[in-house]
Amino acid sequence: QGGEALSVLAEVGILLMMIYIGMEIDPAELKKASKGGLLAALGGFITPFVLCYAAVIWAGGTVLAAVFVGVAAGVTSLATKSRILVDLKLLDTRVAHVLMAGALIADTISLIIFAAVIGVAEAGALDVGALALLGVQALAFFAVAAVIGLKVLPWLGPRLLARKDLGRTSQFMLVLIVGLGFAELAELVGMHGILGAFLGGLFLREPVLGRTGAKEMMHLVRDASLGFLAPVFFVTAGFAVSLDVFSTNLGLLLGIVGLATVGKIVGTMLFYLPTGHGWREGLTIGAGMNGRGAVEIIVAQIGLSLGLITQEIFSILVFMAIATTATVPLFLKWGVAWLRRRGELVRSEEQRQGALILGAGPTARALGRILSRSIPVRLMDRNAARAEAAEADGLAVLRGNALDEEMLAEAGAAHVRHFIALTENAEVNALAARIARDAFRVPEIHVVHHGAAEGHQALLEHVAGSTLFAGPVALADWDYRIGHDQAERHGLPVGHHTDPLRFFAQLRRDRTALPLALRRGDAYLPFHGGLELRPDDRAVVLTLPDVPRASIFDRFDHLAAHAPVIDVDGPLEADAFFGLAAEALAPRLEAEPSALAAAFADREATASTVLLPGLAVPHVLVEGTGRFAMLVARCREGIRFPGQAEHVHTVFVLAGSMDERTFHLRALAAIAKIVQWPDFERNWMEAVDAEALRQLVLRSVRRRLPEARPGDETPPVPLPA
Repeated sequence: QGGEALSVLAEVGILLMMIYIGMEIDPAELKKASKGGLLAALGGFITPFVLCYAAVIWAGGTVLAAVFVGVAAGVTSLATKSRILVDLKLLDTRVAHVLMAGALIADTISLIIFAAVIGVAEAGALDVGALALLGVQALAFFAVAAVIGLKVLPWLGPRLLARKDLGRTSQFMLVLIVGLGFAELAELVGMHGILGAFLGGLFLREPVLGRTGAKEMMHLVRDASLGFLAPVFFVTAGFAVSLDVFSTNLGLLLGIVGLATVGKIVGTMLFYLPTGHGWREGLTIGAGMNGRGAVEIIVAQIGLSLGLITQEIFSILVFMAIATTATVPLFLKWGVAWLRRRGELVRSEEQRQGALILGAGPTARALGRILSRSIPVRLMDRNAARAEAAEADGLAVLRGNALDEEMLAEAGAAHVRHFIALTENAEVNALAARIARDAFRVPEIHVVHHGAAEGHQALLEHVAGSTLFAGPVALADWDYRIGHDQAERHGLPVGHHTDPLRFFAQLRRDRTALPLALRRGDAYLPFHGGLELRPDDRAVVLTLPDVPRASIFDRFDHLAAHAPVIDVDGPLEADAFFGLAAEALAPRLEAEPSALAAAFADREATASTVLLPGLAVPHVLVEGTGRFAMLVARCREGIRFPGQAEHVHTVFVLAGSMDERTFHLRALAAIAKIVQWPDFERNWMEAVDAEALRQLVLRSVRRRLPEARPGDETPPVPLPA
């Protein structure tokens, strides 16, 4: 079925997949939950092994077949669990550490017993001498593998990688040589190559390939195996699956699947009880360990090829692998939610602590000062001035490049709970967040969302992160405001709000505000979209004053405070609007209204001043010197501009003399910043009257550049709150 060439490709595919599974597993997880992981592994292996062994014997199978099915039932696939744990944000919980350690131990036990079964089967008899020889060979294999993996490879790998003529291709070849070499070594001592490939993957870690290289090679092996060769294996395995089992032996199929599931979950729970962490946590861990995945199919296919199991048993094992693996995300999610509701979801004893903030601008420093009240905080920035400002604020700061993994490691990324990407460069934020997740497994990643940033949601999905502040913000403007002491801090109860996105939207609806952090008891947390708000929480919020103070009142504000505001409901033609605007502006510009209206019409005929759908900025030059005026207008039903399909609802009219060209450009820049705010259009259309429109312009979040001009130093008129 497929020929010899297809069989060879399939075998290479399973070896590569076992290398990948070994690289995916971090042996350090064993140190985090040694007792719990060992008990969970034993319970999750022994119980389903015994139950399925008994079921096969009861059904008339041979002892070897029963042992083989028992081993397959005891397998716990680990390759997909890390992704599930990331998605459920469980990486720093005791459940995750026990689950990962238990899966590692269970898989290792399964593969060792599997290798023993293979040795006995190939010997053709079950005798003490054969078992003793097999045991000696196994011990010799593990001893040699340990020496090579722990001593030789960490010495050889860095020396090979130091050669500048060796690129990623050479590194990939090194991974293949090591993995396949370990597989061949296992075959030489009578064990199957998948155990050797698995061990080879375990040893191909940072000491051998470097931090970056280990992650890159793991991704390449994954792509080569799961993306190319492993599907060949699954196709060839599918050739041997018989759907007849559903009609000829449905009882045994349901029995094996049911006993394997119940045995894994209940067995894990029972063996886990001596830890004292409760039966609910044990049940949740058992549900997470229930998936068999690809490892069981590999074991089953080898057993079929050696004649240890029949096609019927093989088909049952394949369907068991599919059924149990499909339940893991659902069961684990239910179990975690159950523990969380009861307050029993415990963070690990070696829980990551503190926050690493990328960026040391005014907003980042303000956040750092608040968080440092309850957790260790460190900032990282390449800019010397910002780093010095952070040090002056009493914050720990490292000057360096966040895209350099060694610098991130020096900053403590491997030990922090929160990684906060808070720079004005969206690309740097994205790349650093990916490194924090992939290289350092930071459990909580929060990325600032610039209003115009593309791909933000895709980034969050990739790193399983959340939006810092729970919504889009104009970071440069907040940096300016905070840096010039133009923002006020308040503590607001979250009240009935349980969704941070709705809380953020409500703040934005009421006034310009930034939810910086969340106070929960004595702890301070960064405010982000992934929080679960509680009624007794309080948000630390920055707001802007209702009226611009003299110290921040720039010339554009002065202009807006005096500008005529036209607010009409019914539709208008452009010429009619230009007539209204000219009547209002002519006295300020010492011009004739008819001539000014004609100038607006001529300018529109030359080139449209509609910049965006619904927005126009007509602007003309007038005679004289030192003249500049602005008019603001809203037309709810829209103004029809020549050649435009959509009506215009928002208009800023500018008119000035030739000597005001520089300020003309600054005014255009200010208008661009005002209208690009994410909620501007909605707030503009919902404003109750002309003065509300003026306030919307004056309260805009933008960078202000005060100019020393007579009469501009103080607000010329009192503005309503």
